[in-house]
Amino acid sequence: MKPFSLPKSSLLRTPDQYKRVYRQGKRLRGNNFSIIFAPNDREGDRLGISVHGVKRAVQRNRIKRILREYYRLHREQMTLLFSKKNKTGPHDIVFAVRSAFTLNSPMEVKLAIRSLLN
Repeated sequence: MKPFSLPKSSLLRTPDQYKRVYRQGKRLRGNNFSIIFAPNDREGDRLGISVHGVKRAVQRNRIKRILREYYRLHREQMTLLFSKKNKTGPHDIVFAVRSAFTLNSPMEVKLAIRSLLN
């Protein structure tokens, strides 16, 4: 696999996968978003994005695109951070975004996530 690719096998796909992360995961709460992570029994981390309360599809899709891009570029760093926090192997990671989320550029998202993870 290419180092910066994001294949579909690296994404959460079904509602049951999301429910398991919500039930069993640990939460890190940021400003109008949360990161929820739970260990999985797969070979690598998987990403899920959940956007709540954003009415316009254009805004929802932009938020998802920016978060996917951040994860794609910083996957190794996030894997190391979650492994240190939880002392386990691969994780399922869900970015849960609330309606007041106003970060519109990749740089703003990067700064917000880094401050939350540190």
